[in-house]
Amino acid sequence: MFEIGWGELLIIGIVALIAIGPKELPGVLRTLGQWMSKLRRMASEFQSQFHEAMREAELADLKKQVDDMTSQAQSYANFDPVSEVRRELESTQQQIESAMIEKPAAETTSPPVAAQANAASVGGEAGVTAGSDAATPSAAEAEPASIGSDPAKPDGKPA
Repeated sequence: MFEIGWGELLIIGIVALIAIGPKELPGVLRTLGQWMSKLRRMASEFQSQFHEAMREAELADLKKQVDDMTSQAQSYANFDPVSEVRRELESTQQQIESAMIEKPAAETTSPPVAAQANAASVGGEAGVTAGSDAATPSAAEAEPASIGSDPAKPDGKPA
């Protein structure tokens, strides 16, 4: 600690013997020993308290890690893969159903209008030129598309 060698201790002892005297030297050495033991006890107590504080800090870190692991393990314990797959399937099914509902609604509005226009132009010409009974239903289908027009004329213009 102080790096005092044997030679230095011998010199200190000789100086103490000369300065204190041979009668009082044993009492002084006893008192010095008591003081040294008190210092050593205080140093070891401080060191033990320091180590205890370090252990408590490490324990607090370990406790935090254990708590984190415990919460993570509980989240894994509550993990239910079947319910998660079921939820994913239900959401996918809902998306498919909504797409199916939206798609036919869009298809039902646009193709019949085009089909009526095609039927009116083709059926009207066929009804005029051929005069067959097959042309009559197509002309009847064309009537809603050309309200107020003459079904005999294909272009729908009044005569």
